Amino acid sequence: MTDLTLVIGNMNCRAKLPGKGMALGVQKDIDRITTIWKDCRENFGVNGDMLFGQFTIADAMFAPVVLRFVTYDVQLDNVAQNYVEAILAIPALQEWIKAGKAEQEIIPTFEF
Repeated sequence: MTDLTLVIGNMNCRAKLPGKGMALGVQKDIDRITTIWKDCRENFGVNGDMLFGQFTIADAMFAPVVLRFVTYDVQLDNVAQNYVEAILAIPALQEWIKAGKAEQEIIPTFEF
């Protein structure tokens, strides 16, 4: 596995929960995150698909957020959606997701 595995830790990448958990204030947090993404892409990301162009620790930090947005089917603008797709295209992340989906040990606490 890669260093990316250490960053994303334990997460149920099998779950699909569209709209679940959209409590008061969640959209505000989503908007704050996507504003950060947009600002980074516009100001520093012209030389690639990541926040600062090429993959950095900032992208590794946001990888779990991207996966949560996928789990909950968060509706995103084009800039944020393109960033999500760029993160999901990282081979190490694809490998991690594939391994997670193939995992046969189920931890009830992480099943929804």
